[in-house]
Amino acid sequence: MESMGKKKPRPRRSFTPEFTAEIVELCRRGDRSVGQIAKDFDLTETAARLWVSQAEVDAGDIEPFLLRSDRAYLPPANASGTLLSRARGRSTVGMPARSD
Repeated sequence: MESMGKKKPRPRRSFTPEFTAEIVELCRRGDRSVGQIAKDFDLTETAARLWVSQAEVDAGDIEPFLLRSDRAYLPPANASGTLLSRARGRSTVGMPARSD
């Protein structure tokens, strides 16, 4: 009896800038969905959407965004700038500079 094991993941592929630009252009046209374009070119929909987002950032159309994993490296936001001031070694109102 054949085992019903997991499918082997396919090896990671690399794509030329020209190919990704073509996919981005097809997605921007809007005559087909991103999912359909991804299927037609044997891509994941996520990859195609990321390429479109990156092209928008590169063109200056949108601000870069941080992934959740990237946000873990940032200190929590503080409207008064306390964390930034402390990081620069300056005291803030009512708080002496840290000596460590």
